[in-house]
Order: sequence, then structure tokens, then C-alpha cells
Amino acid sequence: MEKHLLNYETLLKITERLSMSRNFDEVTLLAVTGIRDALKTKGCALFLINPKTHELEVAASAGLSDEYLNKGPISALKSIADSLKEGPVAIYDVLDDPRIQYPEEAKREGIASILAVPIMARGNPIGAVRIYTAEKWEFTIEDVNLVQAVAQIAGMAIEMSRLYKGLKSSIEILKSRQDHRALGEKRWTPHEGVPVSEGRMTSATSGSS
Repeated sequence: MEKHLLNYETLLKITERLSMSRNFDEVTLLAVTGIRDALKTKGCALFLINPKTHELEVAASAGLSDEYLNKGPISALKSIADSLKEGPVAIYDVLDDPRIQYPEEAKREGIASILAVPIMARGNPIGAVRIYTAEKWEFTIEDVNLVQAVAQIAGMAIEMSRLYKGLKSSIEILKSRQDHRALGEKRWTPHEGVPVSEGRMTSATSGSS
């Protein structure tokens, strides 16, 4: 019961922090650090699917070396693929499971077990959250539920941050066009640099001739 309450409080804390952020990088980093700290694991990483290459690309990580993160491309179609289609996948021993794409690299990193949970958005997988442990770990249903809940919230927060970024960019483009159009409707005197309306410019030219 104590662990269940701890996970519940942790979930509320992570959810509150995620809901307050509109920045994509901050959202992903909050998710991985929150999960790693809650479960006290070696590391955690959040991957997003590149729709062009069908590879999982690291969006944020905690507790993992750059060497391990850059070990090579991770295929969303091959690497623990079931976690992106049917739900969470727990790997008890990375050295004795055919679903692991880079077992030797995992061994050098000091990884023994992995839990992979899909990130869903509007019913479609957009990525995955992976938990890495230094010792062989029998993941409990409470562990899986916590990671699933954070992954689902992170997925919604990521989509919202993308929409917010797109909306912000659209507003900036529209504003830039409006400013450009406003400048185009003005004429400038050659010396003073004072804006003069087209009507005044026509009158001034007529008077000087």
C-alpha cells in the first residue's frame, strides 16, 4: 500500500509539472527524470518515431551515456516492436532476449533489464518510454502502470506543445505579413525618413512641378 501511495503521489507531481509546460524539450525531460527518480532505476529515455525513417530517435534521456544513446539507429519496426503495437514489454535479461537490438552495448552500459512502454497520441503510437535497470528486475504491475500513465500524459503534453509551437509560428508569420503590408502602404522621404502617405506624396509632387 505504501508503494502504491508513493506512485500515486509521484504521478500527481509529474502530471502537474507536465501540464504547466508548453516547451517540447522541457516536457520530454520532465517525463524521463520523473520516471527514473520515482522508480529509482539506472536510467530512462523517451523516443519518438521519425515518420520518414521509421526509427526511434531520442528526445530526452536521464542516466544514460552519450555513447550508449548514439550506439546506432533503432528501428521502430524491429526493436521491441511489440511495445509499439500491443502495449508494454518487459525484458528481464538483455543478454538473453532476441528482441534486444544491441545486447552487447547494453551490457557495456551496465543495463540488465528494460521496460518499454508505448507513447500514444490520438490512438496511434508516436514513440516509446524505456526504463533501464542495473540489476535484473521483475517489473511489477504498479511499475508498469506508473510508466504507462506518465507515457500517456507525456504523449498528450507533446502533442499540445507541438500544436502550441505550430500556432505560435502561424501567428508570427501572419504578423510578419501584416507588418510588411503596412510598410508597403507607406512612402518615405529621401532625407528625414518620416513616413508619408501616398496621397501626401502625390500632392507634394504636383506642387513642385
